Amino acid sequence: MGLGTVAEGDKRWWWNRNVIMVLWMMLSVGFCIGLHCHMRTESLRKAGETLTSMCEERARMLQEQFAVSVNHVHALAILVSTFHYQKNPPALDQVTFANYAARTSFERPLLNGVAYAQRVVHAERELFENQQGWMIKTMNREPSPVQDEYAPVIYSQETVSYIEALDMMSGEEDRENILRARATGKAVLTRPFRLLESNHLGVVLTFPVYLSGLPDDATAEERVKATAGYLGGAFDVESLVENLLHQLAGNQEIVVNVYDVTNASEPLTMYGVHLPDGHMSLSHVSMLDFGDPFRKHQMKCRYRKKPPVSLSSITTPSGIFVICMLVGYIGYAAWSHYDNVKEDFRKMEELKKQAEAADVAKSQFLATVSHEIRTPMNGVLGMLDMLLDTDLNLTQMDYAQTAQVCGRALISLINEVLDRAKIEAGKLEIESVPFDLRSILDDVISLFSAKSREKGIELAVYVSDRVPTILTGDPGRFRQIITNLVGNSVKFTERGHVFVQVHLAEHVKMVIDAKTGLNGHANEVNITSATTVFSTLSGLEVANSRNTCESFKMLLSHGASLSCTFGSGSVPESIADKVTLMVSVEDTGIGIPVHAQDRVFAPFMQADSSTSRNYGGTGIGLSISKCLVELMGGKMNFTSRPHVGSTFTFTAVLQKCGKSSGVDTKRSLSEVLPTCFRGMRAILVDRQPVRAAVTKYHLRRLGIITEDVRTINEALHTLSGQNGYLNSSQPGKQPSIFLIEKDSWDPKIDFHIRNQLLQRKEAGHIEDVPKVVLFLTTESDKTRAGSHADSIIVKPLRASTIATCFQQMLGMGKCQNKDIVNNSASLRGLLDGKNILVVDDNKVNLRVAAAALKKYGAKVECVESGKSALSLLQPPHKFDACFMDVQMPEMDGFEATRQIRIMESTAYKEASPDDGSVMAIRHLPILAMTADVIQATYEECVKCGMDGYVSKPFEEAQLYQAVAKFVVSQQIPGSS
Repeated sequence: MGLGTVAEGDKRWWWNRNVIMVLWMMLSVGFCIGLHCHMRTESLRKAGETLTSMCEERARMLQEQFAVSVNHVHALAILVSTFHYQKNPPALDQVTFANYAARTSFERPLLNGVAYAQRVVHAERELFENQQGWMIKTMNREPSPVQDEYAPVIYSQETVSYIEALDMMSGEEDRENILRARATGKAVLTRPFRLLESNHLGVVLTFPVYLSGLPDDATAEERVKATAGYLGGAFDVESLVENLLHQLAGNQEIVVNVYDVTNASEPLTMYGVHLPDGHMSLSHVSMLDFGDPFRKHQMKCRYRKKPPVSLSSITTPSGIFVICMLVGYIGYAAWSHYDNVKEDFRKMEELKKQAEAADVAKSQFLATVSHEIRTPMNGVLGMLDMLLDTDLNLTQMDYAQTAQVCGRALISLINEVLDRAKIEAGKLEIESVPFDLRSILDDVISLFSAKSREKGIELAVYVSDRVPTILTGDPGRFRQIITNLVGNSVKFTERGHVFVQVHLAEHVKMVIDAKTGLNGHANEVNITSATTVFSTLSGLEVANSRNTCESFKMLLSHGASLSCTFGSGSVPESIADKVTLMVSVEDTGIGIPVHAQDRVFAPFMQADSSTSRNYGGTGIGLSISKCLVELMGGKMNFTSRPHVGSTFTFTAVLQKCGKSSGVDTKRSLSEVLPTCFRGMRAILVDRQPVRAAVTKYHLRRLGIITEDVRTINEALHTLSGQNGYLNSSQPGKQPSIFLIEKDSWDPKIDFHIRNQLLQRKEAGHIEDVPKVVLFLTTESDKTRAGSHADSIIVKPLRASTIATCFQQMLGMGKCQNKDIVNNSASLRGLLDGKNILVVDDNKVNLRVAAAALKKYGAKVECVESGKSALSLLQPPHKFDACFMDVQMPEMDGFEATRQIRIMESTAYKEASPDDGSVMAIRHLPILAMTADVIQATYEECVKCGMDGYVSKPFEEAQLYQAVAKFVVSQQIPGSS
């Protein structure tokens, strides 16, 4: 039975396919027939448009030629008016008029002849006949009977001389034309009639002649009174149309008829053979305007033959029908395999769902395992922080610090893997908060200071003065990008330098445009000497030939000129709102092989196996950095040369931080530097101009005015005023500090320098001996530096480090800026005696958090669940703040926070304002504790009612920023 059902089903499907095929053929036939009809109709429409165009063109030309003839008749009327009536005696007679009309007849080829009839009233008839010598006659050549006025012909062309002395007003139609012509002042036409000589159809054109010029708005009575006579001519319409049609192409294709349709019920044929209605269905009528307002004329055009059926209307539907049949056959053949394809597709969908489920499970597993790994690691790091606060011997401290470094490296690796997963899932978001760019760069440089000192390489940073101090963006992600790039450069560089520069993209573009193709140093050649010194930070060759001392100086000069321009108030709108930074990280490391440069930004990829084996790393940092740069609206690229170095460059679009943002930049965003060095002067001895500019950048941040020289002798001459600089005549303006780079310092001459300074003081050239500060690159150089330097600073340079060194050297510890506060002391002042509740299900994290808060004098109480926290936070309660873990069993931190806010709202509504209980109910600051040390889920915290977040383990600066805005801004009643 089952087989029969299957066979029946197959038969039914075959039947359905056949029906569909038949329907397809019927639809194809119907479509092709409809297409043929449509194309036939379209062809007729185009034929009609062509006929319309041809008819309109002929009507227009006919009107123009008729108008030309009318103009010539008008000219004759002016001739008669001028020479017959305005001359006394008249200068015109019959002979003259006949000769003139004969000679100018070529201008009026369509007029058989012209004649002039004078207007004569009955009272002047006898005088007129005596003057002319003949009697006025009617059209029948009989003496004209008595009437009010007459219109006898006095001048005529020889071709119509037979009408001389005939009264034009004796004919009924001629009289009507004369009356209409003189009343309107326009040329009027008669009905069509057969001309005597040519037997063609024609009309008589009548034009009034006035004694003098009339205004355009003259009335009919005024025109009648001023009428002197009438100029007329026989117009050959058939000849006019024939000449016109012979001039035009396509004359054989259409039939033209001209009609007088003044009487619409009985049109009069003026040209052509009258065809019966329905002879041709396709026709067009164009109206003709011959200037006569009382008569109407039209031109009717038809095709001589019926328009043929276009070949395309037959071939195109036929071709489409063949294509439809082929398509139907292909579909019919393909349908036979449909069941197998459908089954394969179903299996593919199942496999796709399994793959997607596996991908989701992988992401969830990665997030869960990473979080679970990060949580105990945070406990380990927290305990190590607590251990480092105890009294340890050197060996124990070294072990603890090593463990802390390894733990932070593991946390960083886990975070990079999570960031990559977030980027692939499209869930990584960029924050927009104010931050100090220079402080972030200083922190990153400090992070790699130990490694750079160990290797003996120059590690420096320079930020253009045009870059704003406070910008709005994502400081954590910006720090991450710089850290990855600088970390790679330090890791792959064994000698030379790592140099970080930050400029405005507009300035860099101006310099590139102004210095196209100019490298400025000797690395343009293929072979360089081992002793060649380049104009770079360390004197070694770099991959990017544009990063030279000349380019650096041009950037500085352009920055100054732009500062003047923008300072005048002409700041472009785009620059006023957004800032596009160009950041470059330059190193003199091993470089990237050419064959590996196209996969540098690929995740989990290294240049080759030896790179990973010798230097370590996962190969994910650059990939994440490139994605983060693109999320910031910028681009990242690089220039690398093997065994020379690499230069990574990226742009980032940030917002300027307005004054109305309400951010306390001195406390929370930037590193506050002392102001006691402002106006102090120093001399810097450095042979490398780029390195000198970097040193002056850090000194300028402290307000120190610095002059750089290349040798110590130049510095001594400058100090004594021999070069026109500062001398003893300017008290208080002499340099107080003598800064010397290591390559300009020789231990053998340190006694010489000290003696020279003492001699200049004794000679009165200087008031006091300036302090000598020596810049070194490695710690090992201290033993070879000599003993006469007042202070030694080991690079990399940082403004705060320089300030601390100068304060100790100059004994200025008490002149520190009032804004500079000790965060530990400030944090102790905030938390001392405060009751804080810590909620976390991990006992180790509870111990770490409690110890960190008790360190600053807080009274801490710990609970391990959200439900326990709810019982302790029933209003009124004693706590001043609550640190809440976000991931806990039974009730997580988000739900616990929602319940706390509901309790506060309910208690506030139920409280009586009379007994003062409303004052006891206050908004409890709740801070989320999260293991995400890079980017916290801030939006989730805000949605559930939290006031902020801190990362685990607690960092002093972050804890201060999170707590200060709640504890300082509000005084909590009842708190100690």
